[in-house]
Amino acid sequence: MVRIESKQPRKQRKARYTAPLHLRSRLISSPLSKELRDFYKRRSVRVIKGDTIKVLRGESAGTEGVVDAVDTGRFRIVVAGISIPKADGTEVPRPLDPSNVQITKLNLKDSKRVGKLGEGR
Repeated sequence: MVRIESKQPRKQRKARYTAPLHLRSRLISSPLSKELRDFYKRRSVRVIKGDTIKVLRGESAGTEGVVDAVDTGRFRIVVAGISIPKADGTEVPRPLDPSNVQITKLNLKDSKRVGKLGEGR
């Protein structure tokens, strides 16, 4: 994890924005649902495209959807079905913070991810 020892918010933000790619993935993790947590014996996991999530905070709270994209640069995820209208009426996807969602179903197409999760250790 990015070790942030300063109490100053500006240094905490700088540590997040300048984090190397291998540490950024830890900042894009979300908590697992109760069932998944009991099965995998883990509290949170990195969000990837294809995971099904449930929004816990904000105006879209309670909505479930599939992750369409993960933006590692801005630490945001884009979920299908969650959008906001622009001034001209067109809908654009609403980026969400991974800490405000809960993973309800994992995308297990990647064998490396399955190995790392370890089916119910």
